[in-house]
Amino acid sequence: MDISTLSIDKIKKGYQLSKDIYAYQCLICGKVFDIGEIFPVGERFFTAEHQIKAHINEEHGHTLEYLLSLDKKLTTLTDNQKEILSSIASGSSDKEIASDLSLSTSTIRHLRFTMKEKARQAKVFLSIYEMIFEEGGDFMPIHTKATMVDDRYFISEIEQKKILENMFYSLDPLKLKIFSPKEKKKIVILRAIADSLDPERKYTEIELNEVLKQIFHDFTTLRRYLIEYGFMERTKDGKVYKLKR
Repeated sequence: MDISTLSIDKIKKGYQLSKDIYAYQCLICGKVFDIGEIFPVGERFFTAEHQIKAHINEEHGHTLEYLLSLDKKLTTLTDNQKEILSSIASGSSDKEIASDLSLSTSTIRHLRFTMKEKARQAKVFLSIYEMIFEEGGDFMPIHTKATMVDDRYFISEIEQKKILENMFYSLDPLKLKIFSPKEKKKIVILRAIADSLDPERKYTEIELNEVLKQIFHDFTTLRRYLIEYGFMERTKDGKVYKLKR
């Protein structure tokens, strides 16, 4: 799920109401809680929204931890800055943080000031960006774990529609004609394939191969580029594949 396309309020909460499936969905792991379902806990019963809040707290700790774990391309934060911000969030004083991290208190104060300035600038930039690009819904969002982000990801909705029509025999089920070497087409193809996979499933290599074979005969190429472009990840031993979040 590309959380960068969601509102700030939803990102901070760590969940959203998905109208497509009429359920609350965790932004971190994708787990859903149907709105019409009542969840028993001991001798008490809770709504879906209460339960997803409990799920996030029990399974993921705090949404802030997840956000700080995201790649620098999304947060723009260095590892040192993340460490300091995490300490600030825990309620530690500047003096305590400086002592724990072997830094000066002036360094901590400077970071606080820098973060306030970045937030102020971000508000203005976001307003400008939305007025130019998003009011008309012209451009497709970049997936959260994208690698090598550059102008190859600058793809309009019209471009994406044309690429999908030209590159696929069918979109439901997915049947790919050719895996284009052109970067924009490659990204659109990979995004469509990633969107067709189960976000909660952990695939063995054999299982993933079987799914990709149904889409295109050269399944090894699809598998390799899904990893290379940050749509999927695999364990170090190469035995388990899953979508990146």
